Amino acid sequence: MSTLENASGKPALQDDRRCFACGPDNASGMQLRFDYGDGIARSRFVAQRRFAGWTTIIHGGIMATLLDEAMAHAAIAAGVRAVTARLEVRFRKAAPIDEPLLLEGRLEGRRGRLLTLVATVSGEDGTVYAEGVGRFVADDGRSG
Repeated sequence: MSTLENASGKPALQDDRRCFACGPDNASGMQLRFDYGDGIARSRFVAQRRFAGWTTIIHGGIMATLLDEAMAHAAIAAGVRAVTARLEVRFRKAAPIDEPLLLEGRLEGRRGRLLTLVATVSGEDGTVYAEGVGRFVADDGRSG
């Protein structure tokens, strides 16, 4: 059994601080920082040109990453570590690079280990650029 697995051989949820989205030790990552309150996770992000798809807009995969990370941190805000099982993204408008974006994620519901989370990426003016719904599986902490 490796140190990255629990006794059942499943991957252990360990934070090595190198997450592409929020890892402070990942110099090429997004460096997201989240605040928690009232079961909601919030962050502010300004996409640099390296995150562009077309010349002035953020790549769709980066937008999906922002939503996914906001949902993962919403689970943390609710006291649960979880991994993405399903992610649904609705792109509403192309998001600009070099402008502040506000990320917000929250827990919508829970049934056993299955969490339903929602997130948005918006501009400071309230423009919603993308919305997401995710199903996450909570780490139950069992080793067997």
